[in-house]
Amino acid sequence: MYALSLIECAAVTLDTMKNGRKKTTLDFLTVVSIAVGCSVFIFSSWDETHFGKMGSYYINRTFFFDVHPPLGKMLIGLAGYLSGYDGTFPFQKPGDRYEQHNYMGMRGFCAFLGSCLVPFAYLTVLELSKSLPAALLTAFILIFDTGCITLSQYILLDPILMFFLMGAVLSMVKCNSCADRPFSASWWLWLSLTGVNLAGAMGVKFVGLFVVLLVGLNTIYDLWDLLGDLNLSLVMFGKHFLARVLCLILLPLTLYMAMFAVHFAVLNKSGPGDGFFSSAFQSQLIGNNLHNVSIPEHLAYGSVVTMKNLRMAGGYLHSHWHLYPEGVGARQQQVTAYLHKDLNNLWIIKKHDSNTDLSDSSSPVEFVRHGDIIRLEHKETSRNLHSHQHEAPLTRKHFQVTGYGINGTGDSNDFWRIEVVGRRTGKLIKVLRSKIRLMHVATGCILGSTGKTLPKWGWEQVEVTCTPYVKETPNSLWNFEDHINPKLPNISLDVLKPSFAEILLESHMVMIRGNSGLKPKDNEVTSKPWHWPINYQGLRFSGVNETDYRVYLLGNPVVWWLNLFTIGLYLLIAISTAVALKRGVQLTSEHKELSRVVLCGGGQVALGWLLHYLPFFMMGRVLYFHHYFPAMLFSSMLTGITWDTLLKFFSQFLSPSTKARRVYGVGILALILLIMYSFYLFHPLSYGMIGPMASDPSSPMAGLRWMDSWEF
Repeated sequence: MYALSLIECAAVTLDTMKNGRKKTTLDFLTVVSIAVGCSVFIFSSWDETHFGKMGSYYINRTFFFDVHPPLGKMLIGLAGYLSGYDGTFPFQKPGDRYEQHNYMGMRGFCAFLGSCLVPFAYLTVLELSKSLPAALLTAFILIFDTGCITLSQYILLDPILMFFLMGAVLSMVKCNSCADRPFSASWWLWLSLTGVNLAGAMGVKFVGLFVVLLVGLNTIYDLWDLLGDLNLSLVMFGKHFLARVLCLILLPLTLYMAMFAVHFAVLNKSGPGDGFFSSAFQSQLIGNNLHNVSIPEHLAYGSVVTMKNLRMAGGYLHSHWHLYPEGVGARQQQVTAYLHKDLNNLWIIKKHDSNTDLSDSSSPVEFVRHGDIIRLEHKETSRNLHSHQHEAPLTRKHFQVTGYGINGTGDSNDFWRIEVVGRRTGKLIKVLRSKIRLMHVATGCILGSTGKTLPKWGWEQVEVTCTPYVKETPNSLWNFEDHINPKLPNISLDVLKPSFAEILLESHMVMIRGNSGLKPKDNEVTSKPWHWPINYQGLRFSGVNETDYRVYLLGNPVVWWLNLFTIGLYLLIAISTAVALKRGVQLTSEHKELSRVVLCGGGQVALGWLLHYLPFFMMGRVLYFHHYFPAMLFSSMLTGITWDTLLKFFSQFLSPSTKARRVYGVGILALILLIMYSFYLFHPLSYGMIGPMASDPSSPMAGLRWMDSWEF
């Protein structure tokens, strides 16, 4: 019943898109694609443990951190909320049973968007090639690809990203087809939809930038072509330019920022993402220890403070009675960064040249200013923050940081110059808002947190060092969070709350740092970009427990190897066609049309494949097989266009025309049947394998491990 309701929704959605034969074809393809992609697997899978949990956070309004923009998770949360999911499933590990939890709404939403890829690709290829068989071949490739089915039937960002990506490409192609009637209602519609889909793609994952680049290059080419039209006045050209600025820049940016506005408005409760953000931001979250707190605004000598490192998930400057072990620098008191609130995070700010008790109510208040030389005394142990030229415990060429002295009495290696980023000498220092760094006066090094975890002797806390490399990085920047000084008036932290623009900028900086810092987990199967087009290695997806995986993400081998072969074939055909046209070879009208399809239609799709594949070779973050699927959509469309063109070209040399049509039809049908037969063989990869592992001769999949690198 659930699959039928999805099919009905798809049919209604597509009913307005086309009429007659094309509409019937589209309805059939959508029905088949949803039916093929429908999932009834009752176990949580791979990344469902992340994105399903994030959907729960939206329902519970709990703040979290993710390396991707929020739109995909918001839509998953909305789908769960509307379908009756209460946000209580823990999503702890793959293989957990959903039991009574209503997960089908979230999965069904992703399955529906995944099924829309088929009509989107069909309509795009139909527009580019004007060939129904080419569009059908592309549609069947996507319908019967086991990889696309697997990705679409779970709670993942990938089907949502690919939906907006293909929506942007279809809208761009449709807008290009309206070039002969600019500023008409249909032209404005498709141009605006292109902008909306660009915002959607960017709002799901940052790799949506690749389709933004594709549309941008298409727009530049379009405008350059218009500029060369001498029949077009400069005023009219200006209107074209402004229309594209409005629909392809301003509209997507507005929608993109609106997503974050909704994101921050919904997630207003303290949660697991607090520590990734600044103290000023955390003070706005209900339940956070900084929420609705009143503290003195400006730092003064005698204040008791905590200092938080600004690196992602940075800890608080911390010390305790334990000493560094023998052989690890000087055997003095440990100084670390600690991720949790603790009394050992408290420090007293004192003048570097005085031991006067500044807590005396009769002593005047003296504020700390940018450029002052200070001493930080650990409140619990009365030892000073200290550095010297002994090497740090873990990081070579960095200096060790310790707690030194007795009752605040130490030496000149306890002196630090406090500097505020972007401030002039003498300016006051604000809690929460001022980004400060501490420069060691004696050595010139900068206090920082490396992010490395100390061994058990350091209680597995984070290493703090003094780095001689004077760089303004989050590792070496701090802010004051807690601030206690009875002699100063308190202010509400609402006065210091960051603006939306500041929160937006901060969230992007945190996401970028999070992306670049992604490392593979233990026993996790990662891959390299050259693995992807050859279908070298899949990804264990879901099963009854953490070791017995029954769903395996792997592309239909015939589809993927056909796509790979076609990319090389297309390059050969395109180069040959371009050379023939350049040499002035006389072509029939049919051959000229085929040449246009190859160079223009195929060229746009080939460019899309390059833009969605080549950048991954330059990425430093951990990569997975599923990152190739946006590029796979373009290679599938290129396969449809290339083989249709090639078969038409060769069939035109045959006579009579009925024989030519028969050869052409048999060629297209043979490709479709080959794809369907391969799907018949490999469909258990998507729907759940039974029996022993394929390495066992008695397994139903035993003969299908065509590559040793496949792990099913």
